[in-house]
Amino acid sequence: MARRRRGTAAGLFGAALLVATTALGAGGAYAQPSPTGGHSTGQGEDDNGQGDQGGRDGRKGDHGKGKPGPSQSPDGPGRRAEPPTGTPTGTPGGGSPAAPPAPATGAVLATAENGPEAAAPTAQGLRQVLAPYIADKNLGTVTVAVADAAGGQLLYGSGENVPGTPASTTKLATSVAALSLIPGDTRLTTRVVRGANPGTITLVGGGDPTLTALPADQVQIGGQPADADTAPASLEELARQTAAALKAAGTTTVKLDYDLSLYTGDPHHQNPDNHNIALVVPLMADEGMIDPKSREDAPERFADPADAAATTFATMLAAQGVTVDGKAKPAAAPAAADAPVLGKVDSPTVARLVERLLTTSDNQLAEAVARQVALAAHQPAGFEGAATAVTRELTKLGVPTTGVVLNDGSGLHKGNQIPPAVLVRLLALAASDQHPALRPVLTGLPVAGFTGTLSKRYGSGSGAADAAGLIRAKTGTLSGVNTLAGTVVDADGRLLTFAVMTRTPDTIAADTARAAMDRIAAHLASCGCR
Repeated sequence: MARRRRGTAAGLFGAALLVATTALGAGGAYAQPSPTGGHSTGQGEDDNGQGDQGGRDGRKGDHGKGKPGPSQSPDGPGRRAEPPTGTPTGTPGGGSPAAPPAPATGAVLATAENGPEAAAPTAQGLRQVLAPYIADKNLGTVTVAVADAAGGQLLYGSGENVPGTPASTTKLATSVAALSLIPGDTRLTTRVVRGANPGTITLVGGGDPTLTALPADQVQIGGQPADADTAPASLEELARQTAAALKAAGTTTVKLDYDLSLYTGDPHHQNPDNHNIALVVPLMADEGMIDPKSREDAPERFADPADAAATTFATMLAAQGVTVDGKAKPAAAPAAADAPVLGKVDSPTVARLVERLLTTSDNQLAEAVARQVALAAHQPAGFEGAATAVTRELTKLGVPTTGVVLNDGSGLHKGNQIPPAVLVRLLALAASDQHPALRPVLTGLPVAGFTGTLSKRYGSGSGAADAAGLIRAKTGTLSGVNTLAGTVVDADGRLLTFAVMTRTPDTIAADTARAAMDRIAAHLASCGCR
């Protein structure tokens, strides 16, 4: 790999950092904003991530458990970042070692000097440097786009306008649309209100899949304790508030129902593996996982996550001295808008939820955010309405949507199509000074060799180790499909956006294809390419 021309890698990384406290959107809110805080501590992501778990077999999707079969499906179930990679073909050494300590919290490669001293690469220079790595047979069929983050100008492409299966890079489209339509300080509220029938209370789903049943001291996000900004809302706190309000009114026995009217349509994802994603409903706890602390690649999920959450809530009410008479059941009608509120808890802000879903490739959260896009755009809050809302919002932002086909918000759907040129455009918008509300798209991207689904890539022996810490990118994997789209600062200090999309035969292991993609991004970091 060529040496950097200007300073050390660490120096360039430091020079290009942008603190993530950039304005996240101002004024107004959608879906129960709560800008002053108040969400309760609860379950978060740990280092098992929600997406992009590749097996060692190219036939497996992002979350294979190491056994072939129909239950192995792509992009998404568990709470682990990408598993350790195998030995990349054509490179020495074994899999990546444990990730080094992460860079400072709240920093992102979101800008770099773009003056004369940091000239943009040329198409010829990029072609000369990248051609040998794009030709790597381990990539199968590959398409590439590289753009200047300043203005989004396409600098180089190979099949850049050819639609490809995006897998979890679909989440970039979902996230950009969400932050464009919904103020970043919006929070998703779960409420309990007086029911339509006497003696009945209604648990109203607000679309927050991160609502947790765990005690605060057991909550982790990305393997670390949650802080005030990222801690999910607590179902136990909601029970405390509700019980206090009921007992103050002299009530100690109630009937409980739950309202799922926020969403419409079939809640089943067309990917049938409930280990990757539970039913997409507006009420659940801990993303529908049976064991929210599980470190399994594909944790078991409840067949009916809303019923499970309501049942847990009833148990929590009993612990607070309020008895639920009978079993909780779906409400016969939506809760009245003016129904007295007995308790409510708020999620982290939409900006933080977007960061989380990108870092860990969280499918459940991505589908929930996509439905918030649909609601904000006055579309039905189901798979089709969300896809329509996201596509229309991207068009309004000036993103060319020719060839774009969306069927979900997470990327689990194999029928999704996005050209590489669209992915680099989305990233350039997020880096633009004209769209500061989109900045969490960049702060949420995993850092090569450090965080999220890139934490165990770019290690020793990968052929890309020199780029660890210099690349931030969204990963994506389906059976036979691997994608990588993100940002990189080149050797001259220029911020670039890039996308690599591949389709490989079953004979090429997913780890091998990913390592080859990582080397393409690494060589962008090591050259000025003029």
